[in-house]
Amino acid sequence: MKLRNSKLALFFTKGISLRNWEEIGVLDRELKPYKKFAKYFDEIYLFTYGDKEDLKYKKILPDNIKIFPKKLNLPPLLYSFLLPFLYRLELRNVDIIKTNQMPGSWAAVVAKFLYRKKLVVRCGYEWLRNMELKREHKLKRLLAFILEFLAYKTADKIIITSHENRNFIIERFKISPKKIEVVPNYIDTNLFKPIKVKKERRLIFIGRLEREKNLANLIKAVSKLDIKLVIFGNGSLKEELEKLAKKLKSNVEFKGNIPNEKLPLELNKSEIFILPSLYENCPKTLLEAMSCGLPCIGTNVPGIREIIKHKENGYLCGTDDKSIRKAIKEVLENKQLREKISKNARKTILENFSLERILENEIKVFEAL
Repeated sequence: MKLRNSKLALFFTKGISLRNWEEIGVLDRELKPYKKFAKYFDEIYLFTYGDKEDLKYKKILPDNIKIFPKKLNLPPLLYSFLLPFLYRLELRNVDIIKTNQMPGSWAAVVAKFLYRKKLVVRCGYEWLRNMELKREHKLKRLLAFILEFLAYKTADKIIITSHENRNFIIERFKISPKKIEVVPNYIDTNLFKPIKVKKERRLIFIGRLEREKNLANLIKAVSKLDIKLVIFGNGSLKEELEKLAKKLKSNVEFKGNIPNEKLPLELNKSEIFILPSLYENCPKTLLEAMSCGLPCIGTNVPGIREIIKHKENGYLCGTDDKSIRKAIKEVLENKQLREKISKNARKTILENFSLERILENEIKVFEAL
């Protein structure tokens, strides 16, 4: 194989460690592709923002994946600029550098210039676009534009998770379409699959409890329905949403974070998965629910409408509470529709988002370099 004698370096998102991944329940999910990549590369280096405690995760990794934690106890931003210099010997030895998300990508850009390596800039979400949708301060958006412009222009290849984000990068940053590859988020279809388990009359939501997830309207929608809403995840709005649910007497249970490997059971126990977001990129939780064969409801917004085809493999609705309520009622009351979208949802994931298919596409990107 072309990559057999090559070394890959992954730069973690600024401030993120292996321990962080474990704490939020995604360690296995995030490491899975690199365990697969280990069969293709001679060595893989993980540059994290954790302390020496990150080294304990070596025991769950193949021998040719090496962990490089923070060398100095500095704030993540300052450390990100020093990282390429502190690990200069290791970085001189690699062939391809890859970023995990845009925040902190400048460390990889500096390393490319210093050591003349190939650079793959990977974005699970488009940073500037998200800031604009959140209406962040103009100065923050300007800084994000400058940093992304440098990363995109410097990169040998760009990996983005959706076509809408790809079009944004082309139009806003004037990047050649040939440079950008759309590689969606992957799903382990052997883990996330239909399971024969007793269904509970409940809706399930999985994600961060933040404004863009539009959970207030979801809670309002279920307040007038005879169904329980189970919410997995944490965020800054948890207390506010709990008060709203109590005030409206909505049947809502807040369950907090859960390890990724325990999600398939919770999904299969539910009647419907719902994602009422104001915008998304390539939502993993939606893909995981579809892989379990759940009837899924999502809002007709960027990132969701690219995955869900209305009344074919899912159900699209508006972002207001009345539209969400109407969608829940129709899917709940129409058994034939549920069975149709459930079957097509699983098929969609197997054909387009399986771990094997996505990693195959990413390997092709590496081999082209």
